[in-house]
Formats: sequence, structure tokens, C-alpha cells
Amino acid sequence: MSLLRQLRDESDFDQLPNDIPISATIADVEEKRGFIDYFKFAIEVKTRGGSKYLIYRRYREFLSLHQILDSKYTPEDPEKHGPNTCILPSLPGKVFIGNKKEIAESRIPELNVYMKRLLSLPTWFLLDEDLRIFFYQTDQDSQHQPQALRRLRPQTRKVKTVKPKMDLFSSPRAEAMFDFRGNGKAELNLKRGEVIFLLRRVNTDWLEGTANNQTGIFPQSFVKIIKPLPESDSEGEGGALTYSCLRCLLLTPSGVDTRDVCVQEDITIQPTYNDLLCHMRQVFQEDDIALNYRDPEGDLIRILDDEDVQLMVNESRRRNGRVKRPVNQFPWEVHVTRASDLSVYNTEG
Repeated sequence: MSLLRQLRDESDFDQLPNDIPISATIADVEEKRGFIDYFKFAIEVKTRGGSKYLIYRRYREFLSLHQILDSKYTPEDPEKHGPNTCILPSLPGKVFIGNKKEIAESRIPELNVYMKRLLSLPTWFLLDEDLRIFFYQTDQDSQHQPQALRRLRPQTRKVKTVKPKMDLFSSPRAEAMFDFRGNGKAELNLKRGEVIFLLRRVNTDWLEGTANNQTGIFPQSFVKIIKPLPESDSEGEGGALTYSCLRCLLLTPSGVDTRDVCVQEDITIQPTYNDLLCHMRQVFQEDDIALNYRDPEGDLIRILDDEDVQLMVNESRRRNGRVKRPVNQFPWEVHVTRASDLSVYNTEG
């Protein structure tokens, strides 16, 4: 009889609560595009009571769980086992170089084996609080719409070709009134005069559509609507992704480079300092930069940590009523300067 079968046949297993996880399998990887891009694993969890649900976890959450369990249950002497010790399965190690998606995909088989062995440990181990929290479906997990099932916004969505011209031109569509250069894969590049076939409304100011076999989002202010979306699509879908606009400015001796960057975050989200710094480096393709915000007097204040980000957000909220912005734009702006350029700061007492 296998060890797994022995463990499952023990009488104490029958005494476990019905919500205890007994198996978990990775169903997909999903990319999160926000202030920093990363991949989450969509995991189907089955409980002793027979229920199934999806949770979404990053690799670093696996790593954190493993370190906690290792400190609790791994015996100091591998040859000696106590009543509350056990040998944990091996977790695949960190990878620092390579394509993020390829790394995530390559980890799926190893993480599946890791979870299978972890949930096959003695029944008392399954009651561990940290283990149960990891496999617990949070409100955020339950509200998330799986991309693989709903295909809310696939990167390679193909538009169905309609042969009869009358059907093609009855589709919701718009004409680009200005050129628009998107920032990243999520945004659609537009050229003045071309027709965009509309797919859905993202929010009040952004639409999703297809032009020249490319699909992406774009600001409605850059186009003229020829045939609007149906009313149900115009109001948005309940599970639609949230996109917000962040205005960022790069101050250089030659002038100011202003960008309106689209990120997949709600405007109430406050990024960490490190995530915001990484994102600005990607936007402006500059490494040696500093982040800043303007105080009520118009002076630049350098941002150095998460507390400074909080100060920037609080200050912008206090002044939000005096500044007219689109509904999907963050109430704060990031002013980017060269890290070595201190001349931009007002040093007068």
C-alpha cells in the first residue's frame, strides 16, 4: 500500500474539517500588468468536503510558505524525527534571469509535485494555520475572473472575419482623429484616419478595439465614434479588468517629456516605492532616475521610500477637488529627474 493511501486511510483523516485542502493543481499562469509586471499561478484546490475553488498565488508566496513551514517542522537532525516534525518536499529554487512567462510556465510541473507531496503529509500537518491560509480562497480570489475561462482580454484575441461587407460595416467602429502611440503591449497604436473595430468599453475614457490585426486599448478622446457599442457593452462587464491612467513627467535640461501611462490597477491602489521606481525606469528607459512629487507651493519633493509615496498620495487627495482630471486618472503625478541632478530642488530657506 502506498504512503499516500496509508495516510488517507487513517481514521484521524475522517475527523478533519471539510474545508481542509487535500489536493491542488495549477490550472494556468496569468500575467498581472500594473506598476510592476509579474505572473500568478491559477490553482484549483479541492477540499476534504468535495468543494473546488480557484486561488491565485505568486512564486514568492510559495517561497514564504515553505520557509515558514521549514522553520516549524524540519528537524535539526535529519536522522531524528519527533512527533511534530516531518521532511518537507523540495521547492523549486529562484530564477533570476530569463523571460518571466517562460520561467512561470517551467515551474508548473515542479510546483504541482510540491503541492501534491505537501498535502500528502500526516493529517496533523494539514491543520497548520499557515498552510490553510495559503490554500484558503480569499475574497480577492473569489472575485477574480480567470483569463483562461472568460478570456476577458487575451493578448492575441483574433477578430472574426466577416465576409459580407454589409455585416462588416454594421460592426461597432470608430475613426482615429489623431495618431496615438501606446505604451506597452496592452495599448493599441493608432494612425489618423484608420478605422478601429470596437470590442468593449474598459471604462469612461478607454476603449478596447482592433486595427490592422492588433488588439489593445486606447483613449476614446483620440477617436470619433462611427457606430457605438451596444448599450450592454458600453456600460462595461461586471468582470472587466480595471485600467487607470498615470501621468508621469521626465524633467531634463532640454525640456519636459510627459507621458500618460496605462496600468492595470484601480486608482485607489498605492504602489510601493520599488514597484513605482521599476515602472518609471521601463517607461522612460532610464536607470539613473529619482522619483518626485510637487508640494502645494510647486516645489519638487524627492521620494525615497514607501512613506514618501504615502505622503504624495495624501497630499494629492487633499488637493484633488481643485484639479480636474479624467475619472480613471490617478490623483497624483510622478515627476522623474536624474538621480544626480539636485538643481531641480528649491534649497532657499
